[in-house]
Amino acid sequence: MSVQEPKVKKAVTNEEMENNWIVRFDQMKSKGIPLMFIDSIIPGHQRINYTLIGDTASENDNFTPEITEPHGFQIGMVKAQKGNGPAYHTHDYIESFLPLSGKWRFYWGKGPDEIDGETIIDQWDLISLPPGLWRGFENISEEDAWIFAVLEQHKVFDGKDPYWSPKVIKDAAEYGFFANDLGKMIKPDNFEELEKEIADKLKMGEK
Repeated sequence: MSVQEPKVKKAVTNEEMENNWIVRFDQMKSKGIPLMFIDSIIPGHQRINYTLIGDTASENDNFTPEITEPHGFQIGMVKAQKGNGPAYHTHDYIESFLPLSGKWRFYWGKGPDEIDGETIIDQWDLISLPPGLWRGFENISEEDAWIFAVLEQHKVFDGKDPYWSPKVIKDAAEYGFFANDLGKMIKPDNFEELEKEIADKLKMGEK
């Protein structure tokens, strides 16, 4: 009986590993996306999103993942101040979260206008949310906090993603933010100014 051997790949140098396969936090923390979704402009939902691997469901298509090698999943991170986090939404795929710092309140429901349950997730806890379940979450710590996210593999900009509750869509529209039928953000004329404003407010680049 023959023994199966792993596929032979070329050697990876230290430089190639560093450039293509490693994300250094000190370098990454200043390269966030302050307005990644249409809700990111709404008070109470302002945050910095980071794309480590894959698209992480971004409505703002102006970003490049830290690791560009194709993977079968997406990884992102979020930094938020007290009382802030993603607004009520859902996805067609699994989404899992693990707090790196702070405490986070998660709430969920079976529809865009219903909340059926909630829980508090502490540092190193993990919550995995099934497809189609409406969810939102917020940092309830006194200080800025970070959370790590893993998303199941999915198609990019093939339709609405995330799906927002009607209230979120209405609130975002008041700030001039919309998403088209392909899930891409329609940016207001002062987008760059707003993006800098949010980045400064949330102290992007600081831990």
